[in-house]
Amino acid sequence: MKTHYDVIIFGAGPAGTAAAYGLVGSKSVLVIENDLFGGTCPNRGCDPKKMLYSAVEAKDRVARMQESGLKDVPTIDWKQLMAFKRGYTSQIPSGTKKGLSGAGIDTYHGQAAFLDQHRIQLGDQTTVSADEVILATGRRPRLLDIPGKSFLKTSADFLDLDALPKHITFVGAGLVSMELANIANKAGSDVDIIHHNDQPLKAFPQPFVAQLVQDMIDDGITFHFNQNLKAVSKNETGYTLTTDLETLASDYVVEAVGRSANSDQLQLENCGVKTSSRGVLVDDHLRTNVSTIYAIGDVIDKAKPKLTPVASFEGRYVAELLMKKTTAPIQYPVIPQILFGTTEVGQVGVGYQEALSKPEKYHVSAFDLTHWYTYNRIKDDVAKAMVIRDANTKQIVGFDVLSSIGEHLLNAFSLVMNLKLSNEQIQDMIFAYPSVSSDLQYLV
Repeated sequence: MKTHYDVIIFGAGPAGTAAAYGLVGSKSVLVIENDLFGGTCPNRGCDPKKMLYSAVEAKDRVARMQESGLKDVPTIDWKQLMAFKRGYTSQIPSGTKKGLSGAGIDTYHGQAAFLDQHRIQLGDQTTVSADEVILATGRRPRLLDIPGKSFLKTSADFLDLDALPKHITFVGAGLVSMELANIANKAGSDVDIIHHNDQPLKAFPQPFVAQLVQDMIDDGITFHFNQNLKAVSKNETGYTLTTDLETLASDYVVEAVGRSANSDQLQLENCGVKTSSRGVLVDDHLRTNVSTIYAIGDVIDKAKPKLTPVASFEGRYVAELLMKKTTAPIQYPVIPQILFGTTEVGQVGVGYQEALSKPEKYHVSAFDLTHWYTYNRIKDDVAKAMVIRDANTKQIVGFDVLSSIGEHLLNAFSLVMNLKLSNEQIQDMIFAYPSVSSDLQYLV
């Protein structure tokens, strides 16, 4: 390890590694990680979650095909499913570190903090310095400050459970809770969800969210809307949850009410970097108020969705900025967002609520897809879509989907919007038929 680098990066997740690889061959780089190399997504987030969904989706599809060619619905063996997931996640930290080292990037595993704008202390003794620094430390689950908060578990705990509890309660009805609650329910747990109001997933089209909630209720999930968790206590058989309206019993309590920026241990006061309650403040070049320090990924205070591909995009951008391949402000493409599950809700571009509030500016076309061949074939009885166009140019500016395979159409429309494809251009394309993509020409 050197004592001075061109660039030091805090964080070896998708943002930090994207920046590091982007600098290979041009800059000397040190990547510092105080937790798991690879970051949240592949270790204890989106990747392991979707591996668990592999079994859940298979079970659900078989269930929908009863009396249509299949008999008997399989059960999920949680122990085997967890072993399958761990077979993937167990290799992530060492694989990530090996990849960085193989590319000529130095790494350090442990706590580090700023001494000043250019000097960083590793552990208790070693000091290294850099011309420029990138903060890519991500976020961590935020826990409620209530009596019994030590009994609350996080999404990371749930995604590594050795055995599935009989009764699980999720606090919060955001993306994380809704996705994990569906996994727990399909795997055999009794599931409750406590939410502080009656409108979960406000960023998504509310008609589709209402359908999703109803599907979850029909599957046996119980919602406790307009309630706040006030306390958790342990009893002989599990836990007692006290809200401002009722008392509930549960074997396991997962809290998912938001995440906080991982910046409090960096001693940013020593280098003068400014933060807000939502993260590190940056300009349109992802530069902090200190000209030699940048921040990328979930650690920053931003309106853009805090998603893995967004973090990687920002990492690549800052690498190009530091190599002087660009001087332009960051320009984001349209960013799709999706809730994964046996019923998926996704959106990209202009949202349904915004389009509805501005009828003079946007036109919304709604489609019931349940009787289309693609969805009838798999017995998807809730499939719907909405296409949002600019009222003047007729250009597609937004798309919403509700379906068990919604991610495929969502990605297709993201491509259409990013390339600004016209209806005529799409009609001139030929897709594999019959498929989700071949339906595109009937939706535009």
